[in-house]
Amino acid sequence: MSQAQLMDGTGLARRIVDETAKRAADLTERTGVAPCLATVLVGEDPASVTYVRMKQNRSRKAGIESRHVALSAGTTTAELIGTLTGLSADPTVHGILLQHPMGHHIDERAAFEAIAPEKDVDGVTLASFSAMSFGLPGFASCTPGGIMRLLDEYDVDPAGKRAVVVGRSAILGKPVGMLLLGRDATVTYCHSRTADLSAVVREADIVVAAVGRPRLIRGEDIKPGAVVVDAGYNPGNIGDVDFDSARERASLITPVPGGVGPMTIATLLAQTVEAATRQTGA
Repeated sequence: MSQAQLMDGTGLARRIVDETAKRAADLTERTGVAPCLATVLVGEDPASVTYVRMKQNRSRKAGIESRHVALSAGTTTAELIGTLTGLSADPTVHGILLQHPMGHHIDERAAFEAIAPEKDVDGVTLASFSAMSFGLPGFASCTPGGIMRLLDEYDVDPAGKRAVVVGRSAILGKPVGMLLLGRDATVTYCHSRTADLSAVVREADIVVAAVGRPRLIRGEDIKPGAVVVDAGYNPGNIGDVDFDSARERASLITPVPGGVGPMTIATLLAQTVEAATRQTGA
């Protein structure tokens, strides 16, 4: 069997951002309103600071205004909720991104729920998860939404396929499973307590690795011809899948980096412009 074809998230993300920039420019021309994304960061975690700065730069390139709110590491949950409530009520802000992690003293779920659903362009609220699960209008979690767009780009139809999601986080594992289910895949969730993980993964036509453990999924775990989406990112640019061995058995596989990562930011920007379009009634 030949090596798997790479699923190029970088190239697709670039096209999505170009399309998003055109939509943003058109909205501004028609309404005089420029889409605005507010980013909120608690503390000064170096990785988070870098990630937020990258999102701000990408926003500007897409014609999206960026407003950054930097809060001290000692910010309380109540103070954070106050900030998010204020941004939710601000008509000049169309999307809100609360960067996580936020520190153990913060009630993360309470903070997320302070974001108005119509501005939840990162897809982190209970309202967004519910809408996504029921196929109703709303915003998908950005990484899962990006994964689905990547599957569509490579003509992977989940209908009737066995999909195995390794990971059950609220912003990645759980929502991507629901999106796959909504597209008629038969979905199995795996996690740290799954007995004989390898045996379950070997049954999968589509594997989504999203557990945060480097090279957990090995080539021998991959069903020949399966589609492998590696949403893990570990130090050293290492994914949750052992890329070299998995590529020998899969038909399609995402690289790390350059696969899922770029799609996350592209989805965030696209959803911000969509939020602005809905809020302006345009």
